[in-house]
Amino acid sequence: MKILLVEDEPSVAAFLHQGLTEQDYTVDLAADGLLGLRRAQSTQYDCLILDQMLPGLSGLEVCRQVRAHDPGVPILMLTALGETDDKIRGLDAGADDYLVKPFAFEELLARLRALVRRRTEAPAPKAILHLADLTLDPAAKRVERAGQLVQLTAREFSLLEYLLRNQGRVASRADLLEHVWDLSFDTGSNVIDVYINFLRKKIDKGFEPKLIHTLVGMGYVMKTEA
Repeated sequence: MKILLVEDEPSVAAFLHQGLTEQDYTVDLAADGLLGLRRAQSTQYDCLILDQMLPGLSGLEVCRQVRAHDPGVPILMLTALGETDDKIRGLDAGADDYLVKPFAFEELLARLRALVRRRTEAPAPKAILHLADLTLDPAAKRVERAGQLVQLTAREFSLLEYLLRNQGRVASRADLLEHVWDLSFDTGSNVIDVYINFLRKKIDKGFEPKLIHTLVGMGYVMKTEA
């Protein structure tokens, strides 16, 4: 597997390069965001390991531009920043997973395997999802409410798709973190509440019936009745 590692701390880069090479990965190194972006756009990689704080061009901006060039490449974001808002910014930029420094090398390997496995597993064809006057087309990445196009971020789209596929069933916070983020956030994190509010503003505000409902202490459910 060919990996691009974009990391400006020499000691961290050397440690990860050695460890990954010993695991039989092929690793290209870049010490700043501009070089990392050029390599990501000129070479096909199986996965990117991207530090969030980089000289030249921030990891967030590298992630956004890589996503525009290659929407499917798995991106694992590394950062010393562990606050929820920092995680949300990284995920909104297009990162698939998020690892806060310091971390165990074994955990990094496990997350890499999971990211690449999800990419290589051939997904079954996905039918268009419906609830009331809301439609979601997984293939076209298109959402409409009452015939009006709804613009969603990648993370909002994934969250809405999961809720629609499980409409009528209560999705707990743990369910959403596992299936939409595939991350182990702190149990006190409010990232779920933040994104539910984003979705409500886009698909429920100004429309009837309301489709996203909160069950206090249990989770969220999509249904037409209150």
